[in-house]
Amino acid sequence: MRKINDTVNRLFVSARVKGERAMRRIGGILRRNEGEGFVDTALKILISVVVGALLLAGLYALFKDTILPTLTQKVTNLFNYQG
Repeated sequence: MRKINDTVNRLFVSARVKGERAMRRIGGILRRNEGEGFVDTALKILISVVVGALLLAGLYALFKDTILPTLTQKVTNLFNYQG
């Protein structure tokens, strides 16, 4: 009987020690205050917006000055065929 009690006690103590270690590890993870700051995120968003606006402005200028006049002229010539 004593052998069974010793085994149960060892298992109980082992489980309790493992549980306490897990709780300490989880507590340490929850206490960390690492991560991305608000300034970093705001700066990334601002850079993305500026680059996107520049890209759109460049495409708009390209279409307005180069592609649309040429396209308009070609369509006009297509319908004014004097065969």
